[in-house]
Amino acid sequence: MSKSIYELVNELPQKNLTVFALRSLDKILPGEWENIVGFENTIRQVTGESDPALIEQIGARAIQLYNDKSEGYQRALWLYQTIDSTGRALGQAALAGKVTENVPFLSLVNRLTPKPEKAQTIDLCMKLVTEIVAFCKINGIPGDSVGDFVKALGDYGGESLVRMAALVCFDGLVPLGPNFIKHTETVLGNLTPKDLDSNPAFKAIKEAVPGNKTDDQLTFIGASFESVKGWMGDFVESKGITPQSVVANLKTFVDVADDKMDYFGAFLDISTNYYEHTGIQTLSRRLVERAVAEI
Repeated sequence: MSKSIYELVNELPQKNLTVFALRSLDKILPGEWENIVGFENTIRQVTGESDPALIEQIGARAIQLYNDKSEGYQRALWLYQTIDSTGRALGQAALAGKVTENVPFLSLVNRLTPKPEKAQTIDLCMKLVTEIVAFCKINGIPGDSVGDFVKALGDYGGESLVRMAALVCFDGLVPLGPNFIKHTETVLGNLTPKDLDSNPAFKAIKEAVPGNKTDDQLTFIGASFESVKGWMGDFVESKGITPQSVVANLKTFVDVADDKMDYFGAFLDISTNYYEHTGIQTLSRRLVERAVAEI
């Protein structure tokens, strides 16, 4: 890792499009997320400590844990960062497709790549897989422990819960519509290993996805979605969320027309890195919690 956990937390933005997008979810999860910036501030917030000497001791141990490559923290960060960078590439490609839709020659290019909805669906699934594998890395358990993740998901809170809410809203409801769960099941049912191998999001994190071959990895991706779709459906229903309500909440920060939902999904892909942002916050929280327990 090129930057220390100390630098990563200190450099988190206090105000940008990612932060605005995450704050729009406050109407769905009131008071759940606070944009904690700064390593020392994180220690104070997580522990409630104010003694400078103890804060320094906790910080030193947290940094030591993060720097230990036998632990999974650096790998988890790589996952959060990498899946977000592929999301931005997908967004740029989707917008380019919109611009060239009415140009006959350029439209032929679309035949060589997955249609935007298929690409977006795979992107959604790969972000979910990222969440599961990163969870396993942070907790020091095998990367295919989907059952452990599903159990823990019921207790998710803070930035981790908001990250999952953003996944449902920004990568599910807005680009794929209210039936995104059924749509994703259909796409996964028809997906081939070749489809996966040609997808940028999958290629970027392929080495971290459980399974020796692409066939096995496709099975793992399908099992992951199958295990979490119930939680997703319950979350959407219990909160009364629709694509329109998600966009309405976002309109507080970004002006978008109601008939441009597909553009807006692409815009979010390009302009936000909510997995990396909240992932760094999750990592720092877990490191501080563990450091406190060990000193």
